[in-house]
Amino acid sequence: MNGRILWADDEIDLLKPHILFLQAKGYEVIPALSGTEALEILKKEFVNIIFLDENMPGLSGLETLQRLKKQYPHIPIVMITKSEEEHIMEDAIGSNIADYLIKPVNPNQILLCLKKNIDNKKLVNTKVTEDYQQAFREISMRISDRLSIQEWETLYKDLVDWELRIEKIEDEGVLEMLNAQKNEANVQFAKFVQRNYLDWVNGRAVEKPLQSHTVLKEKLFPFLSENKPTFLFVIDNLRFDQWRAIYPLLHQYYYVDEESICHSILPTATHYARNAFFSGLMPSMIAKKYPQMWLNENDQGGKNQFEEQLLGEYLKRYGKNVKYSYAKILNADFGKRVFDNFHQLMDNALNVVVFNFVDMLSHAGTDVNVVRELADDEKSYRSVTASWFENSVLLDMLKYLSERKIPVFIATDHGTIKVERPLKMVGEREVNTNLRYKVGRSSMVYPVKEVFEVKNPDDAFLPKESLTQRFIFATKSDFFAYQNNYNQYVNLYKHTFQHGGISMEEMLTPFVKLLPK
Repeated sequence: MNGRILWADDEIDLLKPHILFLQAKGYEVIPALSGTEALEILKKEFVNIIFLDENMPGLSGLETLQRLKKQYPHIPIVMITKSEEEHIMEDAIGSNIADYLIKPVNPNQILLCLKKNIDNKKLVNTKVTEDYQQAFREISMRISDRLSIQEWETLYKDLVDWELRIEKIEDEGVLEMLNAQKNEANVQFAKFVQRNYLDWVNGRAVEKPLQSHTVLKEKLFPFLSENKPTFLFVIDNLRFDQWRAIYPLLHQYYYVDEESICHSILPTATHYARNAFFSGLMPSMIAKKYPQMWLNENDQGGKNQFEEQLLGEYLKRYGKNVKYSYAKILNADFGKRVFDNFHQLMDNALNVVVFNFVDMLSHAGTDVNVVRELADDEKSYRSVTASWFENSVLLDMLKYLSERKIPVFIATDHGTIKVERPLKMVGEREVNTNLRYKVGRSSMVYPVKEVFEVKNPDDAFLPKESLTQRFIFATKSDFFAYQNNYNQYVNLYKHTFQHGGISMEEMLTPFVKLLPK
């Protein structure tokens, strides 16, 4: 059986040919002669869809519709009427009906309506599954090829697009195929980064990506003007798939003028990547040029407390002597206060607003069981991010700026990945706590072939506190677990979202220019 239809019409006997046609197509039709009878039937029967005549004696179609929507909001309702009066259409459509048909209706109209409303999911599932199975081989061949930087960026965008399509059909088999491809892509991406990263940051590569410390100079500074304000929103820890998940909420206000991929530097952590983003300098260069603005791993205090000052120095170095503002939003109350004063920012050439919600979400997922359950997989992680955005002051800010025809940029410092495989290691007490990268002396013990080693931090423009200090980075979905209390450590952190290492999700981040509609 394709589905059960409740059809309420006081002239139901005249619809016998339509009912026979639908039965031949595999549908079961339950007739009702009035709105009251339809409501009584629904107390005892399950149906997939309701056909409702607008002009019935007694309880009218529109009155019945209101009661149905209140008691059974999940059932799609199709209004059928002889009248073409606009106010009736508006009342029905305003009640969030599934479809609106005008008599006389023919059987094919009804069949199309059913396929659109109750067979739609099955048809979409079949189409998406077939399309992905056809694309699977081509994607696999691309992953195994020796890709360029741009080809890796395109591949990652394609995988994200498939992930967003496949999550809607809830087919575990297809999702497993995609996850296997993503894992294999991350294996090859890690090798690609390990082969090229030191050449990129040292200027030895012919082709190099847009990285944390170059993105503002390349993508934002050329648009700064003293005649009009520009707004940059930095959403800490925003992955590319999360950006794609929130954009539908912005679509009516902005169109995407440019959607670039920025490569986070290593470590893919706020301390390093965001300081580099706001300063235009690699970490060791910040430490040398502005030692008062850099704190090392074991220094006390916030590691990103000088972003505003670093941004000011960055602007001056490139001759951008413009008026700018900076605000970091850590809670909703402060965000509202910043928004209340938005009118005062219109005379600035640049306004930067940092939101830390997504980063706090990933950390809370480690520490708070409720949050961990809310965002325990990729789909729910995107969903929680989109739900926050939909109800955030950030969206209010973007609507406000759209009304005033002001372009905006959205960026981030790094992404995050769900970790699965522990790597045993031994380290001294002063080794940092991050699960995806470690900073310590050469006495650290770890599986050398499973990590990316930077034995001399100077090679990667990372601060060096001692002669034997080194950085190691986890790749793919690995994470470091101390040999002491190993099982307890693994149980606590496995399946959580972490950042700091090498993966597409952490390194390939969005930088987007939006123009108001």
